[in-house]
Amino acid sequence: MIDQKTCFTSPFSMALSLRFVSTVRSLLLSLFALAFAQWDYRSALAADDFSLEQKRPSIKADRSQEDWSLLADPKLRNEPLDRLKYIPLFPSNPDSYISLGLNLREIFEVSDAPAFGTVPANPRDSYWLQRAQFHIDVHLNENWQLFTQFEDVRAFDKTVVGPNDANRFDLRLAFIGYTQETDAGTFRARVGRQDFAFDLERFVSVRDGPNVRQSFDAVWAGWETDAWRFYGLVSQPVQYQDDYPFDDRSSGDVLFSGARIERQLSPAIEASAYYALYQRKDATFLTASGEEDRHVLDIRSAGKYGGFDWDAEAMGQVGQVGSADILAWAVGARTGYTFEDVTWSPRIGLQFDVASGDRDAGDGTLGTFNPLFPNGFYFALGGHTGYSNLIHLKPSITAQPTEDLTLMAGVGLLWRQTTQDAVYTLPSVPVAGTAGKGPAWTGAYAQVKADYRLNPNLTGSLEAVHYQVGSALEAVGGRDSNYFRAELKLAW
Repeated sequence: MIDQKTCFTSPFSMALSLRFVSTVRSLLLSLFALAFAQWDYRSALAADDFSLEQKRPSIKADRSQEDWSLLADPKLRNEPLDRLKYIPLFPSNPDSYISLGLNLREIFEVSDAPAFGTVPANPRDSYWLQRAQFHIDVHLNENWQLFTQFEDVRAFDKTVVGPNDANRFDLRLAFIGYTQETDAGTFRARVGRQDFAFDLERFVSVRDGPNVRQSFDAVWAGWETDAWRFYGLVSQPVQYQDDYPFDDRSSGDVLFSGARIERQLSPAIEASAYYALYQRKDATFLTASGEEDRHVLDIRSAGKYGGFDWDAEAMGQVGQVGSADILAWAVGARTGYTFEDVTWSPRIGLQFDVASGDRDAGDGTLGTFNPLFPNGFYFALGGHTGYSNLIHLKPSITAQPTEDLTLMAGVGLLWRQTTQDAVYTLPSVPVAGTAGKGPAWTGAYAQVKADYRLNPNLTGSLEAVHYQVGSALEAVGGRDSNYFRAELKLAW
């Protein structure tokens, strides 16, 4: 472990970090203009060059999975800065190269009642969030990869800044990866700081909704065939701080390990299951505290058939917190039907979620479901609803007026699974005074969202949420709230 205090607190180091951040921001602003220029550039390509354009690698949510070795062909280097996307290491081996990349996310948020207005120290707020990331992806050959990503995450004018909001210049990802393809299948392994995201990210997520994403210091290995995938991991989630640059670290206080199996049943249908062990040294719940050893079993099915689509997942949890036994569970499902032959391809959707709460504070069994590492946008971006002690029903409609524009509107209805436990907000924070009091009805929210892709590098979105609280929240000072978010993402 690096001695952070002696290495990073000198005036020279701070000046160097600030100068680097300033340089990165200047480059990112230049890339905004470049992204728009590329849009016009692409539209002017001749018809006989279109097939070459289609072969270009695509930018992925996980930047480490991108393969830019195709740019070894000079005919495909037809966009500005392609020489930085593919820097050859050994001319005799096109799979040996360095690729540079950038992410920039700008968000403006307004929330007139964070946590339903029940926390006086967290009042109505409007603020600007920024996430800037720079990565260096080194491929030594077709087998070995060294991936490093730095980030600078800021929250401007936010009244309450937590570890999910800001993270001054720091190391986000740094791992060594190995891949070996054989006739029987492909072996993959990674060691170092990396991302994990399971399925719809209900319970294991990169946490892309909040400003600071979640990464893990981990050892990961897997075996893949056309139909099967097996892998296991041992990890420590990174604990984020914002005191000075390069102060993030993981520790043995929280451990997450497990094994997972996936099966591709058909080109459009898949199934998966995993076992995990979640361990925390100092866990605190409303009715139990102490060392947490939580055994997790998760199963999932997802797919499409005709116009129907579905994604259903169930998780059971057993173990101990202090002297209390754990017996908790959750079920989540999203399903819908898309009218593909109708203008705008409307999709009628229905989302259903149930997560257990603790029914009896004195029976020695903790029933409150632990959502582990949930994302910040599974329900809505407003952060009102945590995945513990809830019943959630959400009908929605989605339409696509153009290939690049998607519109969604939905209404969410919420109840507590048991009135003996509290109402929870993200990530798993009980609202004070709600446990054991009031009816099951928690409230309802209306959500509208628009996503637009300006070009392959630049996307934007707008989201508005109105939350109307139920009497259980009103009794502890909760009030109706409005949330608005405008987001712009650049990836190069």
